[in-house]
Amino acid sequence: MIEYRICLAEARSHQFSVALAIAQPAAGQTVSLPVWIPGSYLVREFARHLSHLSAEQDGRSVAVEQIDKANWRLDCRGDAPLTVRYRVHAFDSSVRAAYLDAQRGFFNGTGVCLRVHGCEAQPHAIELIHLPDGWQVATAMPRADGATAQRYASADYDELVDHPFELGRFWRGEFTAAGVVHEFVVAGALPDFDSPRLLADAMRICATQIAFWHGGADAARPPFGRYVFLLNTAEDGHGGLEHRASTALLAARRDLPRRGDAGGTDGAEGYANLLGLISHEYFHAWNVKRMRPREFARYDYERENYTELLWFFEGHTAYYDDLMLLRAGLLDPARYLKLVAKAASAVLATPGRAVHSVAQSSFEAWTKFYRADENTPNATVSYYAKGSLVALALDLTLRREGKGTLDDVMRALWQSSAGGPLDEADIAGALEAVGARSYAVELAAWVHGTGDLPLAALLAAAGVDWQAQPATLAQRLGLRVSESALTGVRVTHVLRGSAAEQSGLAAGDELLTLGDWRLRRLDDALRLLADGVPAPLLVARDQRVLRLSLTLPAASAAVGAVVLALASNPPPSALALRKAWLGS
Repeated sequence: MIEYRICLAEARSHQFSVALAIAQPAAGQTVSLPVWIPGSYLVREFARHLSHLSAEQDGRSVAVEQIDKANWRLDCRGDAPLTVRYRVHAFDSSVRAAYLDAQRGFFNGTGVCLRVHGCEAQPHAIELIHLPDGWQVATAMPRADGATAQRYASADYDELVDHPFELGRFWRGEFTAAGVVHEFVVAGALPDFDSPRLLADAMRICATQIAFWHGGADAARPPFGRYVFLLNTAEDGHGGLEHRASTALLAARRDLPRRGDAGGTDGAEGYANLLGLISHEYFHAWNVKRMRPREFARYDYERENYTELLWFFEGHTAYYDDLMLLRAGLLDPARYLKLVAKAASAVLATPGRAVHSVAQSSFEAWTKFYRADENTPNATVSYYAKGSLVALALDLTLRREGKGTLDDVMRALWQSSAGGPLDEADIAGALEAVGARSYAVELAAWVHGTGDLPLAALLAAAGVDWQAQPATLAQRLGLRVSESALTGVRVTHVLRGSAAEQSGLAAGDELLTLGDWRLRRLDDALRLLADGVPAPLLVARDQRVLRLSLTLPAASAAVGAVVLALASNPPPSALALRKAWLGS
């Protein structure tokens, strides 16, 4: 048994104090802290927050040698229990790490629990001590048998670090879907938060997804006996991280539903975004936590774990998250198509789509997607956004050919993999089994190629009109900017091959004047520029003032946003396909 005793007595110092008990250590035992957390593909170096590491055996100090950035060797014997003590600084309020202050605590095991090499398959336990008065604990990790204190148990280390903990004073409620209890915890909510509505809507999402994967109400239950949503709300923020029987969520508190309002306090769009986040992370309980890339059959916590399949596991999940809201009756078809159009517009506005496939984007998530900079739009494409459009294209192709749907493919993969690891050959095989032909050409072009997807034609066949909107000034110039009263108009990105690039603009430039006029807003430049006519532009860069020349391209040469709308009089075949896809 490996046991962690986590003390919260130093909450005001943002310090978890941990005592790790190893009943049967190896001689010269090695311990380490993971460098990443599964589901978030970036080396985060959690060990940088660990300090005061010491060890003792039989009441005597044991020498500790640090081997590298995240590994330590303990000069212990192998014939007596060993205790390791350390502290973890916890001041990261994201869903990926650890946080502790006098109001709230949260942690993932990857950032707090040292891995005892050679003992990963043993049972592990966590005990929480010195919780502030009135604090609650929420986690999907089961209580240890017979435990009356805050003591929790897991079968092994992988399970231990797959159960985050939310600590503090928070709202909690529950509902039952398909016979399984789902607990919902919300921290940081304002007093007028409409908790009954959130519970009711989350229940509809969960019931819809369970039916999707397992059939009707009398079919098999989901692959967990209990599920917990851990939602922390803040002034701003949005994100989630999936786990085997829970999810950690972060959202702006204004996006919560408010009593008496149709949507969140920021309107229906903010609440829809929150529901989409809930739907996305819940879908992951099947698609990535169980059915997962073969490369993730066993996680290596000490280095990057590479796969080319995030376009499927994240991108297809991104396709289904909003589609499940539609099927649950929480979105109507018009609002759903607006979200699809938003994803399509984002991809079309990314020059990187012409140089980076979604398979490459998946593989290089560690260095590109999670380390975005001023060149990111030129160098890569989002495996979330384009991956969701690949799923859409596959679904509409299958539906048009009349052999099945992407739903059938997902369920076939679940059955054939037994909810376990799979690879691209498995995905191709399921597509062929459902569609009664090979989809190798589509996978080569859409997943491994860099061309645009044939979405306009596929949507037209489904009774949906694809309408290109006029390009904005920023799109015509190939610029992305930030605007404020303090910093003025500042360039954040210059797109490859654009008029802005040809003029010599660079990320970080402040646009001062165009012609003889001071620029306060980028759109003001539209009144000062004529198509094809160079205009003098004054910019500030690194305390220097530069004189450049800017030429506005013709509007027809630029790509604007996409709008999707239900066709008014589609052919009967298109209408039937649309009803099957989007409902009546």
